[in-house]
Amino acid sequence: MSRVAQVRLVIVLGLSATALYGAYRHGVTVTHAARNAQWAQAVAAQQFEQVRAVQAARDDEQRFQREANQVGIDARKENAAANADAVGLDASGDRLHIEASKFSANAGTCASTAGAADRGPSAARAALVLSQLLERADARAGDLAKAYDRARIAGEACEHAYDVISGQRGGRAHDGAAAHADE
Repeated sequence: MSRVAQVRLVIVLGLSATALYGAYRHGVTVTHAARNAQWAQAVAAQQFEQVRAVQAARDDEQRFQREANQVGIDARKENAAANADAVGLDASGDRLHIEASKFSANAGTCASTAGAADRGPSAARAALVLSQLLERADARAGDLAKAYDRARIAGEACEHAYDVISGQRGGRAHDGAAAHADE
């Protein structure tokens, strides 16, 4: 082969190699660009899902907080109703104490009949002791009833708040209140 033919062959081989390398680099670039686009799309989708999950968690937390606040409001209303009932019962107890005091005051002054023994001061003392005992027992029963009502209402509110947080619907607190109302 001649020198010119050899140069031409080298040039053709060089151009062919350059063309093949260029095609290879173009393929690599296109592949990288496609992969980067898929990566960016996947990252954007993950970020969107993360934002959506955070918003859903916030919404759930706010709902839980609203429901827990409502449980507290309901418990305060129920305590107020129980206190109003207790005031009415205290008034009834006071009337009973007044009647018992009147009875004990009149116990020693009852007219005796010919066949009955004279009651006198000992009957008045016994009636006074019983009256005071009734008053103390009634006051203690009222205190215990108030404490029981507060504890029951607090327990039911706690149960209802737990049900709200744990995701149970309907709650046991209102069912428990109905059960106690039947007793």
